[in-house]
Amino acid sequence: VARISHSAPSYFPPALLGCSLVFMVQGFYSASDDVVELNPSNFNREVLQSDSLWLIEFYAPWCGHCQSLTADWKKTATALKGIVKVGAVDADQHNSLGGQYSVKGFPTIKIFGANKNKPDDYQGGRNSQAIVDGALNALHTLVKDRMSGSGGGGGGSKKDVVELTDDNFDRLVLNSGEVWLVEFFAPWCGHCKSLEPEWAAAASAVKEQTKDKVHLGAVDATVHQGLASRYGIRGFPTIKIFKKGEEPEDYQGGRTRGDIIAGALDLFSDNAAPPELLEILNADVLKKTCDDYQLCVIAVLPHILDTGAAGRNGYLEVMMKMAEKYKKKMWGWLWTEAGVQMELEASLGIGGFGYPAMAAINARKMKFALLKGSFSETGIHEFLRDLSVGRGSTATVGGGALPNINSIEAWDGKDGELPVEDDYDLSDVDLDDNFGKDEL
Repeated sequence: VARISHSAPSYFPPALLGCSLVFMVQGFYSASDDVVELNPSNFNREVLQSDSLWLIEFYAPWCGHCQSLTADWKKTATALKGIVKVGAVDADQHNSLGGQYSVKGFPTIKIFGANKNKPDDYQGGRNSQAIVDGALNALHTLVKDRMSGSGGGGGGSKKDVVELTDDNFDRLVLNSGEVWLVEFFAPWCGHCKSLEPEWAAAASAVKEQTKDKVHLGAVDATVHQGLASRYGIRGFPTIKIFKKGEEPEDYQGGRTRGDIIAGALDLFSDNAAPPELLEILNADVLKKTCDDYQLCVIAVLPHILDTGAAGRNGYLEVMMKMAEKYKKKMWGWLWTEAGVQMELEASLGIGGFGYPAMAAINARKMKFALLKGSFSETGIHEFLRDLSVGRGSTATVGGGALPNINSIEAWDGKDGELPVEDDYDLSDVDLDDNFGKDEL
């Protein structure tokens, strides 16, 4: 499994350290192969609007497991030619498609059957025979469902498109604090009718993938003319983007469901809060963060007696700024105090000096890279940027697994206090004049 990223970051997560923490872009397939290369421009036409069963690999060119799969994937495509469509998405380059279908590692294989908006994960073996068998089983299920009349289409639900009116617009859109894409339409408009199924399908997918944080709405501008006039609507359909505290802007993206979903997800990540910066208080905090995110960035900060609360808060502020800067990457951010989690430090080669220190860990590959520059916005930015373009050296986490973690109390936000020493009574100590002198 490898990271999902792109040198020009989009909403998606991007930066699993994968096979070697590098992100090189170079496709595996060509026009002479039976594998169909898919991208945001052709995905809707080839896959979503197709009645065919599709088997699609989401890969990254730098990923060793993906490279190993290439020959079998080509063989699979040739064997299934005319029966099942076999495609491939370079999700490192086209990460909007990877994000749209919740791809979190490479290679990921998905089966696009009756409901193209909700593909199934392929869980079988990674050789051509196993993949072909899996595809034929999925095809059998699709045909059986169609025979029984239960095979669904690829559309979304109109109920996920919020009907907006003069009466509810301000309350639902302007006062919600959330992101809205709003279509202004006219019932007689042919282009609006063509957009309707795309808008409905996108609304369902966006609702699910943003956990209902980005909404798609629709205004019948022939009925609610006050809204159409307020926002200067002169043609149909017109799509506008509404964000908290900002003037609405025109949506400039494509009109397919894939384009709309990708645009909505970009808006979601642009307006999402930065990830939480967590202190490593127990093993669960480390494991959950490193398992849930494609990359976990860990800082080991100096002892509180060395920095005081002000110094520590300065380091934490730098980290929070970096978490904000890289929030589209969907990375996890952690910190601990020097000397508290010694096994963790040892596994990362930090070991007792050089604080503050920072490591970026890919828990799936148990690989890490260390910050070599300054612990500053500039130094950390250069460190993370270099990882994103394939520069920088990596090593295997010591022991090949996440280390044991001590359970501790959270920092109370205060300066540290020196331990209280016992008072010694020196009245009985005999200090003569020769004390401290060497006898010959």
